[in-house]
Amino acid sequence: MRVAVLGVGLMGGSVALAARRREGVRVLGWDRDPAAVEQALAAGVIDDVAPGIPAIGAFAPDVVVVAVPLAALTATVAAACAAVAGTEAIVTDVGSTKAEVVAAAPTEVFVGGHPLAGAETAGVAHARADLFDGATWYLTPTAASSGVGYERLHRFVTSLGAAPVAIDAAAHDRLMAAVSHLPHVLANVMVQQAAAALGGETLPATGPSFRDATRVAGANPLLWGQIYAANAAAIGVQLDETIAALQDVRGRLHDLEAWQAEAQQLRRALLEVGFDGGPQQELRVSVPNVPGVVADLALTLGHAGINISDMSLAPSPDRQTGEVGLWVAAADAERARQLITAKDLPVT
Repeated sequence: MRVAVLGVGLMGGSVALAARRREGVRVLGWDRDPAAVEQALAAGVIDDVAPGIPAIGAFAPDVVVVAVPLAALTATVAAACAAVAGTEAIVTDVGSTKAEVVAAAPTEVFVGGHPLAGAETAGVAHARADLFDGATWYLTPTAASSGVGYERLHRFVTSLGAAPVAIDAAAHDRLMAAVSHLPHVLANVMVQQAAAALGGETLPATGPSFRDATRVAGANPLLWGQIYAANAAAIGVQLDETIAALQDVRGRLHDLEAWQAEAQQLRRALLEVGFDGGPQQELRVSVPNVPGVVADLALTLGHAGINISDMSLAPSPDRQTGEVGLWVAAADAERARQLITAKDLPVT
């Protein structure tokens, strides 16, 4: 297998190292900073260096992973898609916002991605082969996504140690605004508010509540400034709803016991959601050979909270139809079967 990684910092370098754990994988690297890509080569993170993005086509990659800063993401994805046009390569990225890049990229060549993994450090020197082990990795296919390309990308993400989950790009950005971006905004506000309340005095010893709630305050200003800008609309909606909720709390400060108990229950329920690694069951689905059918299956199950742990795609001899093998948790198999059958697709 051949993998091209564009941007060999922490994330791109970790993709390269995780990919190279598999025998026979060769990784080509490119970075806008020549020193970074040479460092990656010297450290054994990548096998070859591309002199420029157009050159990756000659490498004949199976998968191209774009891991550049958000500000350069859309342009770099477009250049990568152009470089591999006419080949069977699939292009993806690791950006933390998805709607803008998915809307701008050629849909049959590109499937957006976002691994929920990272570190407080940056640069290829801190890349780790195990960074994605056990991590959720969102994939954002569209109705025009290539079924063969999506299957290859799904298998690639799984090979990195992550659990791929299909989600619509706009839904992804709304979700991230609620569970990731808003908490960072609030942590920053809390730090600033505490500093203002002290009026320049030295911060006294604080309890765990303040430390835990503000752990992410000020994290990587360059990265987070770009995230706020890229997902401004969805974050704005979350901020409006938060302001309204705080106003409601402000008016009920003497009667919030039930509200506190509800928050306790909701937090427990939210944190218990995950992959249990239990028994799996295979479902085999007969599908027409048209763009988007595999992506639609993945998005339908993903929207229902059913994770596809593995998948395969076998076209018929005449390539008019195909059979998709989906492995899901045994506990979810019947519900998945019903969702697929509702689409008039035969499933066994």
